[in-house]
Amino acid sequence: MKQYPAEFWNERFGKDEYIYGTEPNKFFKEQIDKLKPGSILLPAEGEGRNAVYAALKGWAVTAFDISEKGREKANRLSKQYNVSIDYKVIGALDYRTNLQFDAIGLCYAHFPAEIRKQANQHLLQYLKTGGVVIFEAFAKAQLGNVSGGPKNEEMLFSIEEIKTELSQLDFKLLKEETIELSEGNHHQGKAEVIRFVAIK
Repeated sequence: MKQYPAEFWNERFGKDEYIYGTEPNKFFKEQIDKLKPGSILLPAEGEGRNAVYAALKGWAVTAFDISEKGREKANRLSKQYNVSIDYKVIGALDYRTNLQFDAIGLCYAHFPAEIRKQANQHLLQYLKTGGVVIFEAFAKAQLGNVSGGPKNEEMLFSIEEIKTELSQLDFKLLKEETIELSEGNHHQGKAEVIRFVAIK
């Protein structure tokens, strides 16, 4: 069974508020600020906060999500900041492009457990050799915290799973840590996350 279908996200993103806020994820911002702007792919981009920030920094941004409402919110935010993002409504396994990206940003991209490895491998084919992956998502230890994330442990990550599922990457930074989240109303409080930066 696939968890959290498009209807779930359309309902969640259908409200006026930006449920994870309009500021970029802190780790994503910190890491992308170190890179020379190029092209970036942002899967499961939701309401567009990271896409808009990357565009403001001069990146050519391609994003997608399964939620039409997410794209509407992202396009609204991009107009507000007068930047352009190419945002499609599609699932990870169905995404196709002729582009090769300089970077991929995976921020809380919790794909259903039964497709996760396949989805991530599928997306990595669109990353240039030498390209960078920036990743932050909830660890398995997040289960039971009220600060957000899937309630299904199989959709949460462990460092061992990441090393196995993304074995072709050269990890420059890979750590599990406890952070204080403050992203809109849906990511608030103490959280257990895994963060990494890696090169293909």
